Amino acid sequence: MATLFEWIYVVGAVVLLFGAAIAIHEWGHYWVALKRGLKVEAFAIGFGPKIWGWTKDGIEYSIRWIPAGGYVKLPQMITSEAIEGSAETQEPLPPVSPLSKILVAFAGPLMNLIFAFVLATIIYFFGLPILVNPPFIGRVDPESPEGKLGIREGDRIVQVNGNPVRSWQDITFETATARTNVLPVVIERAGQRTTYQLTTRTGSSLAGLKWLNLDPREHPVIGSVQPDMPAATAGMKGGDKFVSFNGVPVLSQEHLIDLVGKSEGKPSEVIVSRKGERLTFQLTPKYDPEAKRGRIGVVFGGGIYELQKPGPLPWDQVADVVKRTFGTLGALIHSKETGVKAKDLSGPIGIFSMLAIQVKTHWLLALSFMVLLNVNLAVLNLMPVPVLDGGHIVMSIIESIRRKPLSARFVEYTTTAFAVALLSFMLYVTFFDLKRMPFFKTMFNQETQVEQEQKKDAPANAPTTAPEPAPAK
Repeated sequence: MATLFEWIYVVGAVVLLFGAAIAIHEWGHYWVALKRGLKVEAFAIGFGPKIWGWTKDGIEYSIRWIPAGGYVKLPQMITSEAIEGSAETQEPLPPVSPLSKILVAFAGPLMNLIFAFVLATIIYFFGLPILVNPPFIGRVDPESPEGKLGIREGDRIVQVNGNPVRSWQDITFETATARTNVLPVVIERAGQRTTYQLTTRTGSSLAGLKWLNLDPREHPVIGSVQPDMPAATAGMKGGDKFVSFNGVPVLSQEHLIDLVGKSEGKPSEVIVSRKGERLTFQLTPKYDPEAKRGRIGVVFGGGIYELQKPGPLPWDQVADVVKRTFGTLGALIHSKETGVKAKDLSGPIGIFSMLAIQVKTHWLLALSFMVLLNVNLAVLNLMPVPVLDGGHIVMSIIESIRRKPLSARFVEYTTTAFAVALLSFMLYVTFFDLKRMPFFKTMFNQETQVEQEQKKDAPANAPTTAPEPAPAK
């Protein structure tokens, strides 16, 4: 369990880092607005009632209770009273040119991209912890469709659906977000690469998304088994490696926790590897009132990270996140083909939880998550939706084409309507974040190990030392 000092450190770091992402975005709007001669009434981090505030040079600065963004109140750029409140300025103000509005709106996302690049540069020099989970294939049933194609244990997956992969996490992402159930998968063996057309397994209500019918070579290892719990009763032992749960290949400790939590009270089949032999157990995850989720009573040996130094090039980090962000948006738009739904996204609670997990694991992982967060903020804010920066840009372009401003009432009503829709959507995803809290809690309490730095050109299958089992929770 985390100590009091650890909790203070994590909470402080999460507030500081998330606040920095919001503040740098709003500061971009604020600075350009002042440079372009716009009147600034307020600068706020967060929405809702004020926690703390002060006024200087006629500008109200504040920190507010709802940590889901922020705003700069610019009466010459009509925004939403649903978020920012009514304008306080009574005197008439000169109109603002469409160019000024575009520059002010674009400045926020631009600052997030610049901030992401700065953080990526720090990661490049200090290194990046990489989870040891290389994309090597585990046991392949010779009678399976994949086995009959000639795929063998030890083969390495290098590309899925046209995109390079470096870990099973990459494989999972590319498979889940693909718009088809048959994917081109490039597999390497002894330096030779072969492309296979592989059919994915369709996600059920248990698994959620689709996956390849292949096992990773690395599996979560049981450190110890808790007495009088389903795993112990079924006969599982320390050292067993999880292979599958209810027919779903186990990709990581986090994946297994999620699968077990969704199977509370349901008879489940677990396949493990013990000294090279595969064993099948039948058990029923038991509800744990303390953890508030289903558990089978195993303690993992812990996750292993290798510190690769130098880290990825800054522009490669940012470009990779941009690609994944658009990949996720595309998968959401084509939900019927991919199975990715809005409930799979995270709101403020999910973001805070994942950031806290990364902070506790290693400060460089926290910075890497911040690169992801800032790029996401930039991309999402540039979407052409009223109330977002992209919506302001589109409205300003229309105003420039029409050579006259849009109706103030139309802009206000439209922006307010989308503001209400946005807040409703955030409440929707937050509901599912709350359902995932036991999962976040387990990940937070999980013991991890970051090994001594490795050079970037170190072999991906370099041997690692198994960590000591984590203490029972």
